[in-house]
Amino acid sequence: MGTSDEEIDRLLGKLTPRARALLLTGATTWRTREEPAVGLRELAMSDGPAGVRGEAWDERSTSVLLPSASALAATWDEALVERLGGLLAAEARRKGVDVLLAPTLNLHRSPLGGRHFECLSEDPGLTGRIGAALIRGVQAHGVAATAKHYVANDSETDRLTVDVRVGERALREVYLAPFETAVAAGVRLVMAGYNAVNGITMTANALLTDPLKSEWGFDGVVVSDWGAVRGTVDTARGGLDLVMPGPDGPWGVALARAVADGDVPEAAVDDKARRLLRLAAWSGVLGGPDSARPMPTDEPSDAQLLSGRASSASRDTSRTLPTGEPSTAQPPSARAQSPTHDDRTLARRAVAAGTVLLANRDVLPLDPGRLGTVAVIGAHAARTRTQGGGSAGVFPRDEVSVLDGIRAALHGRARVVHVPGPRPDGPAPPLDQDVCTDPRSGLPGVLLRMLGADGRELYAERRRGGRLLEPPLVPGAHTVEIAARLHPGTGGRWTLAVAGFGRMSLTLDGRTLLEGDFPPLTDDPAVVHVNPPAQYATADLAFGRDALLVARRELAPGTGRATVAVAAPPAPDVAASLSEAARAAAAADAAVVVVGTTEHGESEGYDRTGLALGATQDALVRAVAAANPRTVAVVNSGGPVELPWRERVGAVLLAWFPGQEGGTGLADVLFGRAEPGGRLPTTWPAALADAPVTRTHPAGGRLDYDEGLHLGYRGWLRHPRPPAYWFGHGLGYTTWSYEEVTVPTAARAGDDITVRVRMRNTGARTGREVAQVYLARPASALDRPVRWLAGYAAVRARPGETVTATVRVPARALCHWSVEEHAWRTEAGRWRVLAGRSAGDVPLGAELEVVRAPDE
Repeated sequence: MGTSDEEIDRLLGKLTPRARALLLTGATTWRTREEPAVGLRELAMSDGPAGVRGEAWDERSTSVLLPSASALAATWDEALVERLGGLLAAEARRKGVDVLLAPTLNLHRSPLGGRHFECLSEDPGLTGRIGAALIRGVQAHGVAATAKHYVANDSETDRLTVDVRVGERALREVYLAPFETAVAAGVRLVMAGYNAVNGITMTANALLTDPLKSEWGFDGVVVSDWGAVRGTVDTARGGLDLVMPGPDGPWGVALARAVADGDVPEAAVDDKARRLLRLAAWSGVLGGPDSARPMPTDEPSDAQLLSGRASSASRDTSRTLPTGEPSTAQPPSARAQSPTHDDRTLARRAVAAGTVLLANRDVLPLDPGRLGTVAVIGAHAARTRTQGGGSAGVFPRDEVSVLDGIRAALHGRARVVHVPGPRPDGPAPPLDQDVCTDPRSGLPGVLLRMLGADGRELYAERRRGGRLLEPPLVPGAHTVEIAARLHPGTGGRWTLAVAGFGRMSLTLDGRTLLEGDFPPLTDDPAVVHVNPPAQYATADLAFGRDALLVARRELAPGTGRATVAVAAPPAPDVAASLSEAARAAAAADAAVVVVGTTEHGESEGYDRTGLALGATQDALVRAVAAANPRTVAVVNSGGPVELPWRERVGAVLLAWFPGQEGGTGLADVLFGRAEPGGRLPTTWPAALADAPVTRTHPAGGRLDYDEGLHLGYRGWLRHPRPPAYWFGHGLGYTTWSYEEVTVPTAARAGDDITVRVRMRNTGARTGREVAQVYLARPASALDRPVRWLAGYAAVRARPGETVTATVRVPARALCHWSVEEHAWRTEAGRWRVLAGRSAGDVPLGAELEVVRAPDE
């Protein structure tokens, strides 16, 4: 970390222009190139932000799984998020990772955004502050963080090619603002997105230079999103520094040739290489002996894998085993996988801190001492969604469901009854060991085999489930096979499927159910390699009679890595399921009904088509609430959903995707051991049709951000219909009175201001409150939001205690971007300072006179 720029220049001088150019393309999917001539070792990268997967998609290489990014933003707690960043850094170190590809600083522009769970909020200020806290926490422990996806990459539809058209002022004040905050926090990398902005693809866009490198002074590395670079000269002449993945790609040898031909200046390549060496020096992989890090995994390209040229020694799990001998070996990175007690405690605390109590009619918290029976209802209660879909997914060692968390909390104190209710709408989940066994060993799970072109078995091992995202790297591999002996606990018409691309087949007891060639319909890597579509078949299975299911996929170039086997029993009768749930609720002292989105509902690579949870889940909540007024509805989603029954239940608790400790953290909240600390980072509409901004689909390849500055709560404040729940909303287990806001009578443009908000805890419990300060400029000559978040601070108080929240409002909050002058300016005159509990509840206000600074 102590290598000076002079030393880095000396090292660069040892390299030829060709060698410098070759450094700027990855060596593998997740690693940069090494260069022994200057003591440069590889930098290893990994996806985030809810966990650190490492370089391999292997269920045995488990990771600590934190709540989703939207849940972290809901904490409005930078100190906690910074600690969570430190936990991620420790995970990265454990897995030999130098660079964490997080946080995601794109905004919740439309409620239909499919990747809401991985982004933080709809507000640029909150996004910037929480993102900066995560960056500080990660980087304090020597792991580099990455601000992504620069910029205006706020939806998934046609994300590889979409051209976002956004005005200069909105770009500066809204979409670039969180990245500017990240740079000020010292982030080491910024990732350029797939999309274009105002007609120019981001990897070649001038925004990578100005404002990122020039005005903001970013001295780190600009890395491409994986596969985002399609040209050589246009991207190399701009602000992009590193192309991933490698070793093949549009830079590499082509860039070295372009430098030799004079098409790309040597100085441009030197600056990029200098930045990469600066990052390597900071990360401890430049010069000196290698610290105790795991040996690099020489991961081959897809072409090498499919041609059989991959070295069998490249990964522990890729050994060719004798036929009939399943592997039980664990990859090196799978050792010491169990999270520590402190890790789990911190993850559990984060669940409660981000859980948002949307409504409470004197039901929560539940008193365990007064409960004889609790009904826990819903499929999501037993199979709680802990994370969203896409490349950021990890394999946690343990996941605590809501049902398990409640059972543990009430063990020996109350009876817990679970009723699954009707099956939620949506595709069936992958095979898991609850319904099948490995046909060879008889142990829970599936049998994975790699076959040669002649059908000969090259490799075999037992896996826990039917989702295989990276096949073992076996020389000569032609086909991947997933076999499972199904043990039907329910007779009837089962849904069976195989997901992936290329030539696939599915057989049941030797009978072919489907066979065909299914070419990729997209080149989106999140779909091709992580979440491919399934091809379905059905078959009648008898209760208690085993059946052998075999899914096969031929490995061929361009068909991706993922293979998934699916088996789901027939859906129960909806009316009977609803009746069973209602009876259980009526017989209980309290009911907890858990509903949420399904696996493909919120995922990278797709935007949502609606916000409804589906008719069956809505009917389930209504039936349970009608049977028992002490019903708590727990919502298990990463972003907004419609809650048409929200006025009928006793309480509504938003759990987000809560991570591995979701069940324990939510039980803490339900039974009053912890307060629900969350406040909404995004406005929730009552119905999609009410939302002021919904469009995510481009027209003719172009997506216009016509709303300008007015996204999220800013748009709602100009909208005729109110939302269901405002940005910033969230209840605790006490009540608060906002008594006074104090601001300076005057402030000079360019100076920060201090706002003090006095409030009193009027309830019976100690609690935490987030005081939010908004600005308004009613007489502005400019187009402005009705009000916008300027700052916030949290306070704690005992019952009856009066406390004062001190909120710093940065000078930038009063600035606007002048399109005419291409500079930040502040309007002089009378401003309004507002304080309260949410964007829609600001009971306190005061006037502020802003006077012009001498240089304006």
